[in-house]
Amino acid sequence: MSILERPVNSALGLLGDSVPVYRSWQEALKDAVRDAAELCRLVHVPPLTGPGATKAARDFPVFAPRGYIARMRQGDTRDPLLRQVLPLEEELSPPADLDTASYGLDPVGDHAAIQSPGLLHKYHSRVLMVTTGACAVHCRYCFRRHFPYQLGPRSPSDWQPALAKIAADSTLREVILSGGDPLTLVDSHLAELAQRLAAIGHLRRLRIHTRLPIMIPERVTDELIDWLRGTRLTPIMVIHANHANELDASVAGALGRLADAGIPLLNQSVLLRGVNDTVEALTDLSERLVDLRVMPYYLHQLDRVIGAAHFEVSEARGHELVEQMRARLPGYAVPRYVREVAGAANKIVLA
Repeated sequence: MSILERPVNSALGLLGDSVPVYRSWQEALKDAVRDAAELCRLVHVPPLTGPGATKAARDFPVFAPRGYIARMRQGDTRDPLLRQVLPLEEELSPPADLDTASYGLDPVGDHAAIQSPGLLHKYHSRVLMVTTGACAVHCRYCFRRHFPYQLGPRSPSDWQPALAKIAADSTLREVILSGGDPLTLVDSHLAELAQRLAAIGHLRRLRIHTRLPIMIPERVTDELIDWLRGTRLTPIMVIHANHANELDASVAGALGRLADAGIPLLNQSVLLRGVNDTVEALTDLSERLVDLRVMPYYLHQLDRVIGAAHFEVSEARGHELVEQMRARLPGYAVPRYVREVAGAANKIVLA
């Protein structure tokens, strides 16, 4: 394997004495851990037990970059980063006190919003392009874990039907690239797509929703910044961090490059039981983000996808946490607490 080793540069005191350094982000993505047993071994926690956990790992396989795993606390089964990626028995056998009747395969109404392969139109003035099914991590709470990615575009030429629909709708001002994760695509393909979108006169903004700068900070390259800034469209990047421990020095450096390039950075997170459902965790996350020039944007109530019920935090508890955050933080550092409701004209603001 063509990787080097470097000392852990973190006050968290995490995995071993070194973490991998890669020559490219593609190499880091290729080297991601895909096996639950290996993940447990690397973090020094007991291997998975129980048929539910085994089936959960088979139905939605583990996928986690080694650099991300290196930020986890050794021997701690409750580590907030580990909990986001480790299959658990509760995925198929959620706690008895949870009502799972409202959980489904398409919790936010994606299927009804499909206008053409890969193109979703839910809200006025903006559309979302599901550019790929590939991600840099398999989050156990992912609301698109059952999305039919195989029916979407597979190459830049496949985007023509979606681009034609965008060009025909003069009410549109913004296109959102999502997935999967759009930054798992190579920069040449993304640059071509950005140029084709910029040729549509009524568009003004290009928004990227991505977890790559968190999972694999090596993804922030000169080529990425060049195409983001290379059209007349205003670029906006929305990252996804749920816990301050995800934002180590390597991530800080990647986000700093984007901020220095003048690209607005926002963060959205999901309120997750056992990950960030304390005022201390949420406050630490917001303060760390602001220090890195990333504005807290949304705190999402969990999307009720089958397999994620054990992450749910009640709305009453969410309200309480947001009120506690307001007492500790300046207003700009408190994200809007929202829920996405299938068919609604906008995100529903809860607090």
